[in-house]
Amino acid sequence: MQVHAVNATTVIEFLILGFPELDDYKLPFFSIVLLTYCVTMCENLFIIFLVSTSQRLHSPMYFFLGHLSLSDIILVTSVVPKMLDVIIRDGSLIPYVECLTQFFLYGGTVSAECFLLTAMSYDRYLAICKPLHYMSMMNRKLRYGLIVSSWILSFTLVLISLVLVCGLDFCGSNVINHFFCDYAPILDLSCSDTTVLDIEMIFLCFPIIILPFLFVIITYVYIFITIFGISSTSGRQKTFSTCSSHLVVVSTYYGSMLVIYMVPYRGRSMTINKLFSLLYIVVTPLLNPMIYSLRNKEIQSAVMKYLLICGKKRFI
Repeated sequence: MQVHAVNATTVIEFLILGFPELDDYKLPFFSIVLLTYCVTMCENLFIIFLVSTSQRLHSPMYFFLGHLSLSDIILVTSVVPKMLDVIIRDGSLIPYVECLTQFFLYGGTVSAECFLLTAMSYDRYLAICKPLHYMSMMNRKLRYGLIVSSWILSFTLVLISLVLVCGLDFCGSNVINHFFCDYAPILDLSCSDTTVLDIEMIFLCFPIIILPFLFVIITYVYIFITIFGISSTSGRQKTFSTCSSHLVVVSTYYGSMLVIYMVPYRGRSMTINKLFSLLYIVVTPLLNPMIYSLRNKEIQSAVMKYLLICGKKRFI
């Protein structure tokens, strides 16, 4: 596909380059991404189904996990289908409005996931450090308050960025050297002064990434202090297993987010950017249900119960 540059004319669509360096490996890569997307959708839909229908999974931890799965579904659906088109075509055009819509959905769900992981760390803190008051403190009102505020705050903050981007002029190159419409690659194409937006991007990283990450670190300091204070080895292992899954997800997710949005974008290898973006957009939503289910006996029990019911219905 030819790359077009639009000079002195308003850009009405962008060309997403994707992965031109793949060459002969695009079909295997396409197949892997497609399979990953299908498995991710099935896993997260199944988690939502289990949390919604199983009495065993009606505790606050699984309530948050259900919303984390929902955010993963929206995240991968906002990026991966178009990404597959980009891979198979060696680049694909995307209309201006569709590009900004993708950016808004992607940014909103990424931010929501940061807040949801923070809420989950607070839930684990209460469960481990304040077990006697856990159910009274993590009541229905607080649970729904944390969920609603996570979704509303995330999309409101991203809406600020969207409004500022809508005020930019695009009159030069229309080529996005990425596999989706991310914030920094869009700014690179603008012929307007983007100084305010560059500052705004750094500023928004604090409420979306830095503050939640610091909160998670603080809660886990208290959690580890409590765990090390448990006298029996088996008690320590059992208590740690209840939060180890969340800790793995948080480390992977925030680690890649910090590299992408806190390390200066310009001058950094685009290949590195794409790899880290793939990590938290494609790989993390795939692994989240596996990580939470692998050592979780309640989820495993709910799955076995569901399979037994399906088996009985099949032979009736």
